Amino acid sequence: QVQLVESGGGLVQAGGSLRLSCAASGRTFSPNVLGWFRQAPGKEREFVAATSWRGGITDYADSVKGRCTISRVNARNTVYLQMNSVKPEDTAVYYCAAHDNLRTSRTQYDYKYWGQGTQVTVSS
Repeated sequence: QVQLVESGGGLVQAGGSLRLSCAASGRTFSPNVLGWFRQAPGKEREFVAATSWRGGITDYADSVKGRCTISRVNARNTVYLQMNSVKPEDTAVYYCAAHDNLRTSRTQYDYKYWGQGTQVTVSS
């Protein structure tokens, strides 16, 4: 069983920074890609960023490119999302996800494992 646990969400003022963490565990955990998605109230879940577990390939949604950085520490089975210059429209529940496919993906249905989500609220 694979488990993903997010942390680091909270309330932050517009223009501020926040770092989300996702700790992965499980005896069979061997992902190729970890990603972050978010879902705002009344909206569909959307892709934020993804990284390959090996090789350092990253991908970002246009809405966060230049403001967010996804990184990982393989030895800790942890992936991070550093969010800078946050905006009120970044307010959402942020989910960590993982899959075993070889390529990064922006499609939530490609991801097999999901965390429970962490709330990020950006005040104006």
